[in-house]
Amino acid sequence: MDIVDWLLDSDPSIRWQVLRDLLDAPETEVTRERERVAVAGFGARLLALQDPGGYWGNDEYGEDQSRKSVFWSLALLRRLGAGPSDPTVHTAVQSVHGSVIWKYWDNLPYFHGEVEPCINGGVLAQSAYFGMLGEGSERIIARLLTEQLPDGGWNCEAPDSSNVSSFDTTLCVLEGLLEHERAVGNVPAALAESRKRGEEYLLKRSGFKRLSTGAVAEGRYLNFSFPPYWFYDVLRALDYFRDAGGTFDPRLEPAVAALLAKRSADGRWVSGITWPGDTYFDVDAPEGEASRWNTLRALRVLRWAGVPTDVPDKSETAPGPT
Repeated sequence: MDIVDWLLDSDPSIRWQVLRDLLDAPETEVTRERERVAVAGFGARLLALQDPGGYWGNDEYGEDQSRKSVFWSLALLRRLGAGPSDPTVHTAVQSVHGSVIWKYWDNLPYFHGEVEPCINGGVLAQSAYFGMLGEGSERIIARLLTEQLPDGGWNCEAPDSSNVSSFDTTLCVLEGLLEHERAVGNVPAALAESRKRGEEYLLKRSGFKRLSTGAVAEGRYLNFSFPPYWFYDVLRALDYFRDAGGTFDPRLEPAVAALLAKRSADGRWVSGITWPGDTYFDVDAPEGEASRWNTLRALRVLRWAGVPTDVPDKSETAPGPT
């Protein structure tokens, strides 16, 4: 089976992104497929698991690394591309807004965030994506601006255990800032500059290397798993820069080379080691098997970077899933 046909023979959450990012399909076709995310497949299954009180798993974040929670359910719905205006999605988000609190942080409303920048970056991304910007997101942004470290990034362990930034935390924050900027349009200069400084932290390190030695900072940065949760990896970082737009920065060429080195002989990418923590269900293939999510994300990154992908330039109506 052709790689694109294989990608299209899948969940609506994958199909609509293939149509948009690899095939340049007409917007009406992309929108029609995206609307199915909330009513079929992974998105519909996840929405159905929310309880009447607005919670998933009766937890706002997740105890003992569990992903059965509000935070990780909304994070996954965002990555699946569930439409914020869909009635079921809108109702679910409004239920979170009206009921969910951070029980360990003075019962703050969910969309006000808590104290760790990696978590607050995720909440900010969700707030912006699902249309929940306001007093809560303003609180988060004010914290993030004061928590940015001199080297340009962020670290959940600062200032108690570290005075240097973390790849993981920095990317979580950057994703939130980008989603916020996309939602509001023009942002204050200080906020735009903050995001650029965070990007520079990663770019100076080619996306995965130590600034001091040029060695790979952490071996797990070359493990590609979807969803990524809070874990940093080269593919997630490259996909962020692609999503942010603009021209490809040559400082990321080593990261692209690392991505290409993980490509299988059949032109696909396999699933990496799954990160720890209970989940409701898997949205990707088991470890070591061909991964639609990794293949989709890798191909659109390579396309953005100007690397030939052998993906045909076609936009005709795609075949439906079998």
